[in-house]
Amino acid sequence: MKTLLISRPTVSIVIPLHNEEGNVAPLIADLREAMADGPDYEVVLVDDGSTDSTQSVCLGLAADDHRLRVIAHRQAYGQSAAIHSGVQAARAQIITTMDGDGQNPPENIPRLVAPLLASGRPPRLALIAGQRVGRRDSLGKRLASRFANGLRSRVLRDGTRDTGCGLKAFDRAAYLALPFFNHQHRYLPALFARDGWEVAHQDVTHAARLTGESNYTNLGRAIVGISDLAGVAWLIRRRKLGTPTELTPALIQRETA
Repeated sequence: MKTLLISRPTVSIVIPLHNEEGNVAPLIADLREAMADGPDYEVVLVDDGSTDSTQSVCLGLAADDHRLRVIAHRQAYGQSAAIHSGVQAARAQIITTMDGDGQNPPENIPRLVAPLLASGRPPRLALIAGQRVGRRDSLGKRLASRFANGLRSRVLRDGTRDTGCGLKAFDRAAYLALPFFNHQHRYLPALFARDGWEVAHQDVTHAARLTGESNYTNLGRAIVGISDLAGVAWLIRRRKLGTPTELTPALIQRETA
């Protein structure tokens, strides 16, 4: 018997995936357990042009769970594009993102989304950014991340010590109003603040990768990070010069009330 989708979930969990065939099933199992007593949710799995069996694993899981939906890119467009596709397809107003490699324990999600679901939520609060503690990465990766985060923080002054954490919760409409570009996901705190939104932070746990290898290298991140950082700094300066916002916080509140 086919189970009908709930009309509108409270939270949409968007998970970008690229060659994560061995990680998807255990991640979804952990996610179900973590959300057992949480709000109604859906999971949007976005296969970003995987060359392994990631897509077929996702489709198999979705066939047995009506809360899972699958989107597939014909080729790999990158993590930011996968997140953007997932948020566009999401049906909830509150979005949570997490990495698909198992390094973001789903047990963090309920407390990550709690401030955005609270009845007394400040009207301008739109992003809860996770910040990893007890990282389970290699020393080289941790040092590279520390340097990149320090440089970004000095340039953008976004008050975030770990913008590379995949665990984030945010307002869907506010996110979709942001300027979109490749690697956007690394600069969400600065971009939300640029548009007049309040950003809060939440410490989250971290785990070792379940299987497979990282899709990123320290050198690759450094090369693209330099131009990205300069571009985001320019966007922030441009907003401060008085460029009008097409979708202001107040307008979003009226449209989604």
